[in-house]
Amino acid sequence: MPGSQQNQYLHTLLASTRPFLRGELETIDKNLPALVSVLRSVGAGECWHKHGSFLDHLVDIYRILKIWKAPDCVCLCGLFHSAYSNSYVNLAIFDPNTGREVVRGHVGEAAERLIHLFCIVPRQPLIHEDLLFRYTDQELVEHLKLSGISLKNAKEKGFFDGDEAWRKKIRSLLPENGTVVKHIKTDFSDQIFGFQDCLFDNSNGRLEFSGNSFSSLWPGDGKPGLWVNSLSRMGAIYSLIVREEEILIEERKRGGGIGVDEGRDEDLELVIPPVFENCTRVLDANDQILARDLYWEAVCEGSKTGLENQKSCC
Repeated sequence: MPGSQQNQYLHTLLASTRPFLRGELETIDKNLPALVSVLRSVGAGECWHKHGSFLDHLVDIYRILKIWKAPDCVCLCGLFHSAYSNSYVNLAIFDPNTGREVVRGHVGEAAERLIHLFCIVPRQPLIHEDLLFRYTDQELVEHLKLSGISLKNAKEKGFFDGDEAWRKKIRSLLPENGTVVKHIKTDFSDQIFGFQDCLFDNSNGRLEFSGNSFSSLWPGDGKPGLWVNSLSRMGAIYSLIVREEEILIEERKRGGGIGVDEGRDEDLELVIPPVFENCTRVLDANDQILARDLYWEAVCEGSKTGLENQKSCC
């Protein structure tokens, strides 16, 4: 990215984060302070969640999605994303049998539908077993390259080939009328730490949940978790999904079909998060481990140096 574009990007990023840093929630969304108050009133701030309260986590996810410029209904979904509990934890602050109308009244029908969907989706099978574990890193890299060419051919030349290897695979894993839950990636990045690596035996940094060590205790030693390779793969698969969607819609338009099929949620913009080179880079698991270890060495050695300096001053 050229220097001028980089400066503009950083300026825009700072402008979007400044209201959060200043606590000026009403400038982000006039309803946001009231929505946070609703979450606080039903006890979200009283529920523990990884490294803070459930309320902290919900607001963190909303902030990430908002900075990524996700649609409002997706941001609101992030703010209430486990309000009915989910397949991992029981944090139901609203009863899914009686509270859906209440939540709908606060966030609107579109956002509430996404919230409910997130809560009932079997996330472990969907994210890992049905998607992530079906690709090697090299395969993802190759399919990202091929999908970029396919999308360009579709938009510029009107050329479509449903038999391409990358398209056949993504469609076999996620059929045309499948479900995309967009903010799972943000949910992971906000809560995975070193003690989960011990818990899940994640020594190779690929987050394959190969172990279940009951001796691992929270919060552990505070070392950063090895989750970035997994998230980069999520981002790559998400890019493949977005590109396949764009090709399907382009082909339908050129064939005289409807422009937007709301029955497939095509009115919901699939925003590419500005991470991992716009979700086109798969981070090597070993590079991730090396970076984490170098960071941890600097933290620990820096702490020792600080203590030594403090002793010498005394």
